[in-house]
Amino acid sequence: MAFLFLYLLFRPQRRRGLPYPPGPKSWPIIGNLLDSPKQSPWVAYAEMSKQHGDILYLQVFGQSVVVLCSPSVVKDLFEKRGDIYSDRPSWPITEIIDVDWLIPFTRYGEQWREKRKIADRTLRPGALSPYHQRIEENTHAFLGRLLAAPVDFRSHVGQLIMSLVYGYDLKENDEIIKPPVELVHMTSRLILPGATLVNHLPFLRHIPSWVPWFSYESLVRVGRELSQKTMNEPIDFVKSAMRDGTATSSLARDQLLEVESLIGPEAQMQENVVKQVLGSMYEAGVDTTASARTSLFVALTLYPEVQRRAQAQIDSVVSRDRLPTFEDRSRLPYIEAICKELLRWQMVGPMGVPHASTEDSIYRGFFIPKGSMMIINSWGILHNPELYPDPETFNPERFLNEDGTFRDDPTISLAFGAGKRICPGRHLVDMSLFMIAASVLSVFNVTKAKDENGREIPVDPVVEVNAVVWYVTLAFECSITPRDKIAEDLIRENVLA
Repeated sequence: MAFLFLYLLFRPQRRRGLPYPPGPKSWPIIGNLLDSPKQSPWVAYAEMSKQHGDILYLQVFGQSVVVLCSPSVVKDLFEKRGDIYSDRPSWPITEIIDVDWLIPFTRYGEQWREKRKIADRTLRPGALSPYHQRIEENTHAFLGRLLAAPVDFRSHVGQLIMSLVYGYDLKENDEIIKPPVELVHMTSRLILPGATLVNHLPFLRHIPSWVPWFSYESLVRVGRELSQKTMNEPIDFVKSAMRDGTATSSLARDQLLEVESLIGPEAQMQENVVKQVLGSMYEAGVDTTASARTSLFVALTLYPEVQRRAQAQIDSVVSRDRLPTFEDRSRLPYIEAICKELLRWQMVGPMGVPHASTEDSIYRGFFIPKGSMMIINSWGILHNPELYPDPETFNPERFLNEDGTFRDDPTISLAFGAGKRICPGRHLVDMSLFMIAASVLSVFNVTKAKDENGREIPVDPVVEVNAVVWYVTLAFECSITPRDKIAEDLIRENVLA
């Protein structure tokens, strides 16, 4: 009787005469729990779409899940009907571990609009222009670290985002970077459909800690500690530096200076909002930039012809006596194409963060219930061979016209989501990825590493990650050496400048 009650309580309601979108067969009570992929769900959903079409429907314990598998469907629902498809699902686990303050998890409404307004204002291209020099200097420092210790190219995973947001220079093995890295890995797994029962059966959050298998006590303790450190430790550093007069230019310092012009409760409220917005940038940016940067080295290792063509263009436009700058960008279309192909080829967010519908709706004659979890299978779309032939091959030429000029492709923006919830940090990712790619290619050769017998070490560029949000490139070995003495001297000059 208890199972029957749960089934009747949580099953989705169907509007009379209208079917749900197509999908795999659903079972009583558990729905499509057994069909909900735990490993590389983006690949599994892409396979399902071949059978069921470009809009899929599943449900787990009564939670409707709609997966969008084509650009036209994404545009129709998230852009043309954005007012009813811009919420987030109700994830009790995000409240339990205290991460619902992060912008990606904030429910659609006034609180989200206030945070998003600050994020958009802070991260728009015009607002980031004054930080071009900071991005270039951070990139030069990265080149110096590569020269000194090329095997550590994956280290300092938050250097740029920490410098821009908080004016903080990371040290080797810096403890301050660990909480956001661990937090993003934890949360991205816990919001998967079927990953944790409390998201589908919220009453489980009240199960006492002494009940085996169902207690969330240890998860709560760890999650809340990581959450508070992510939000508070960096901003406390900035506030202390401002009091001492040692704070360098940063997004945090600029926002806190604006807060100082307010008085009373309004100042405290605004500071809390700013703290949450900056913490969201920090948490989202740490793994994003590191993963995209690692994918660059994978691509250069596996596709030496891409590296040679890129270096030839840089040499002709920039020359060998200086490093690239943002002013060179419009004359480096092949580097631009490399960056776009990196976003498509090995995605940082293969399915992004799910949206939720706030009303019952009808699309193509199908009924989509209120409260449905709406997922963009961005990976499936950007690896659809009908849109991108031979999608597993890294091919920057996809984004070039016949005359070699850059060809814009609006679909690539799905790497950052869509609609009103599209990633506000996409412009920063775009800028930093271009600068790293252009700078590394201008002074380094990246090739396969060799073992003690002189044989090339194979590189496998893909790893399966049990998460919705982050796609991490497999750790691998490669050889990173200066192109010549001219390049080595140029690196040293710019690091010491």
